[in-house]
Parts: sequence; C-alpha cells; structure tokens
Amino acid sequence: MTTIQTDTVDPTLLATMNASKTSANSTEDAQNRFMTLLVTQLKNQDPLNPMDNAQVTSQMAQLSTVSGIDKLNATVTAMNANFLASQNLQAANMIGHGVIAPGNTMTVTDGKGIYAVDLPQSATKVDVEVRDSAGAVVRKMSVDALPQGVSTLTWDGKTDSGTTAANGVYTFDVTAKSGDTKLAGTNLAFGVVSSITSGSSGVKLNVANVGDVAMSDVKQIY
Repeated sequence: MTTIQTDTVDPTLLATMNASKTSANSTEDAQNRFMTLLVTQLKNQDPLNPMDNAQVTSQMAQLSTVSGIDKLNATVTAMNANFLASQNLQAANMIGHGVIAPGNTMTVTDGKGIYAVDLPQSATKVDVEVRDSAGAVVRKMSVDALPQGVSTLTWDGKTDSGTTAANGVYTFDVTAKSGDTKLAGTNLAFGVVSSITSGSSGVKLNVANVGDVAMSDVKQIY
C-alpha cells in the first residue's frame, strides 16, 4: 500500500504571511502564497483523512479580512490626502487676512492696537494691563461689562502718563469678573496671516507677531 504524505498548515507560517502585508504588494503576495499553499495541501492530502472544510473556510476568511483592511487603509490614506489638500487651499486663501487667535501680544501702529478676549460667560467688570517689551506696565484700563464669547477691543495707544506709546509689539493681560467671581477668560491676539506651513501636525497659519496658529484655533477672520 502506498503511503501518501500529508502536509498540514503551519499557523506560524500563516501569521508570517499575514504580517507581510506591510510591504509594497503585501496583500497580493499573501493571496498568491496562500493559494499555492492551499493547492499543495489539496494535492497531497490523505484521502482517508482529508482537510477539514471548516479550517479551509476559516483560513480563507482570515485572508479576506486582511485584504479588506489593506483596502480600507488605502482608502483612508487617500481621504486624508484629499482633506489635507483642501485644508491647504483654504489656509492659502487666508494669507493677507487678519485673524484673532489665542495669544497675548498686541501690535501698536500709529496709536492703535487691537486685542480680544474670549469669556466663558458675561463679565460685569474687565481690567486690562498693557506692558512694553521690558515688562513694565504702560497702561491700565477697565471695561464695565463684556458679553459671553469673543469680544474685540482696541487700545488708543495712550499710556497712563498721557503720552502716546511708540509703535511696536506690546503684551496684555485681561482679568474678568462676574460679580466677585473671577472668570477663566482666554487672551486673544490680532495679527495678519503672512504664510502657511503644512506638516505632519496639519496646516498652521504663520501670523505676524503672534506665531504659528492652527486653523482650529482661529476665533475670527477679518
């Protein structure tokens, strides 16, 4: 009686085959190797002890899952590339426009500076301190009340001594209260978008005298 050699599927070999999907043509290579392996097994199986249909079906289902994941990854990658291209286009259209974004710098030109604050609720009193490049307080101002949300404010460039502040970059700090309760407001700076930068972390707006600002951090556009 002739003995027929029986080959069995090595789980480690299948795992290695599935892991190879990270290479350039990994999914297609895995499919070809799987079919070659399956045909070889069918040719050399013992007629008295044939392969389990459930096992073959399970292996084919695993291969199909790997193929599906690979196609899904390719689709997501393409969608991400399209989204980034769209975001770059939108950001490029903002060059030359003024924006309000988190920051505490204020550029004063010819006696005028623009700044803003974002309040979680309406405030009954708002105090503002403006400092020069050396950190010295040059002006203290008060506003009776501000509503919830973003409020854009201006400084006339006048110092506490009555003189006009020189052109340049100043810093400011806003302290807001609702009654006796201090509010956690966010200082917002105004600047003009000079260029954009696209990287792994997304698109950033390069705002003069403010720095790099994420698109999602922009509160207002002018």
